[in-house]
Amino acid sequence: MKIIYEGKAKRLYPTDNPLEVLMEFKDDATAFNGKKKAVFDNKGRINKQITLLLYQFLEKAGVQTHFVRDHDETKMIVQRVDIIPIEFVVRNVVAGSLSKRIGLEEGAALTRPIVEYYYKNDDLGDPMIAPDHIRALNLATDDELERIRDEALTINRLLTGFFRDAGLRLVDFKVEFGRRHPDLQDIVLADEISPDTCRIWDLETNEILDKDRFRRDLGQVMESYQRIWERISGHAAHC
Repeated sequence: MKIIYEGKAKRLYPTDNPLEVLMEFKDDATAFNGKKKAVFDNKGRINKQITLLLYQFLEKAGVQTHFVRDHDETKMIVQRVDIIPIEFVVRNVVAGSLSKRIGLEEGAALTRPIVEYYYKNDDLGDPMIAPDHIRALNLATDDELERIRDEALTINRLLTGFFRDAGLRLVDFKVEFGRRHPDLQDIVLADEISPDTCRIWDLETNEILDKDRFRRDLGQVMESYQRIWERISGHAAHC
């Protein structure tokens, strides 16, 4: 099929419906703005399963996503959206770059979630930006930014509880939103929610189970992704 978009971890293909696209999860892994690369067997399949389960959980809780229906092991049908070029990062625990920027020890719990904004621009290295930058670049209106921030915090509240009940700690995560076709008025959760886009630790031991295993050369990347899938799917089955 003709590829209409290919990113670091996904491909999009057209469908017979102009308002829908086929989203495929790739086995490719990248880190540090594409400087580090690898391919892991079954990564696309596991990330798709996790995203599908979490989308369905969030939809039931009232969060609007671009998900339409399942397709196969690595693909799903999603609504066509114009992605807002901002990555919304919600942090519950100090980790990664936040520790370096504010000087707190990794693993320290934050008293309240922090929401950060990053400009989706590979040439610039996806820099962190402030609301004033978003206004200057005309990336989103003040109303859109406020609504998306509130939705990101709602998603955080829902997912934090869901993961905790599955024996997992949601340290932080990145989400993206898009304006839904054809009128581009509705804004919905888009892209994916997976160990590629979340930091997820074991609740009791704080063992890292997410993409940081690849970033930090900790090994057993897919084994850890599989453990996340088994935990959350087992929890979902008993909800």
